[in-house]
Amino acid sequence: MTIDDEGLTMAVETRAAVLSSMGAARPYADSRPLSVQTVALEPPGRGEVQVAIRAAGLCHSDLSVINGDRPRPLPMALGHEAAGVVEALGPGVDDLTIGDHVVMVFMPSCGHCDPCAGGRPALCDPGAAANGRGELLGGGRRLFREGEALNHHLGCSAFADRAVVSRRSLVRIDPDLPFEIAALFGCAVLTGVGAVVNTAGVKAGQAVVVVGLGGVGLASVLGALACGAAPVVAVDLSEDKLALARTLGPVRTVNAADPDAVEQVRALTNGGADIAFEMAGSVRALEAAWKMTRRGGTTVTAGLPPPDAALAVNVVSLVGEERTLKGSYIGTCVPSRDIPRYVALYRDGRLPVDRLLSGVIALDDINAGFDRLAAGEVVRLVVRP
Repeated sequence: MTIDDEGLTMAVETRAAVLSSMGAARPYADSRPLSVQTVALEPPGRGEVQVAIRAAGLCHSDLSVINGDRPRPLPMALGHEAAGVVEALGPGVDDLTIGDHVVMVFMPSCGHCDPCAGGRPALCDPGAAANGRGELLGGGRRLFREGEALNHHLGCSAFADRAVVSRRSLVRIDPDLPFEIAALFGCAVLTGVGAVVNTAGVKAGQAVVVVGLGGVGLASVLGALACGAAPVVAVDLSEDKLALARTLGPVRTVNAADPDAVEQVRALTNGGADIAFEMAGSVRALEAAWKMTRRGGTTVTAGLPPPDAALAVNVVSLVGEERTLKGSYIGTCVPSRDIPRYVALYRDGRLPVDRLLSGVIALDDINAGFDRLAAGEVVRLVVRP
């Protein structure tokens, strides 16, 4: 934070990846939808914190804004899965100190609305409204480009050297956890493992199938293995990702391109999965997951297809077979509870999150990084500003 001669805090400069229009043609390395620019970052207001970003993961939720599948208010500084170091504290923040290591959470929770009071902070009403407006939880924006306000991505805007976020968007972590690993706990792990543990409540011995092996899907595979699910079946179009899934533990795999993929899964699970997870953000993948679920089973989706996507469900089967279809947002999580728990599992070797990391890139290479993500070549690339 910069302080002027009168002791007042001032804005600082930071480099950030800014999206000004959606729907750019690929390859992004040529069209460059994200422009790394020097912008002004105002100091944290009440209940806010300035964080020096040390690592930020490239996620399909970012990609869906770039390609226009998930429209957001523009211009916007992207990035929502990150870890860093506390640089400055706004008024009213007394439970963090400068130098603390933190993970960002892309849904800030007010702690007072009905969902928060009911133990479901992932559904925080003010948090969802602020994210939709491109603002921080306390209101307004802290990023400016030549006097023009930039919108915040999910309260984080983490593809940057530093960011100002709500205190409610942060969870403190141990300082010895590598930043590039810590960042993954804020989205991929929280969403994928949380869907298994919190949304579905997977029990030992249950048959689980995961459709879609991006960062969230592979985190779900790790979560299912940690819960003792058996068998665990992973489904994807990529043979490389299927091969990676098999290295994580006793995982059986099926290529989604096979004409009999559903029948293969049902055979491997003795009639269908007790719980099937759709993590691809595709209606077609969700339909497949539904067909792979046994009578009386549960189908969970955490994928985010375009807003106009719709699923047709046979209601007679839903009723007559006592089937359950559930959505899962941020793994139905309580971040302050779940992130430390999942980090502990990682330290014990039961949740090898580091296996999800595909590589580290520079902020200036972010467009090329999203080309690789869109092509399915990587699970999680991490930017180190």
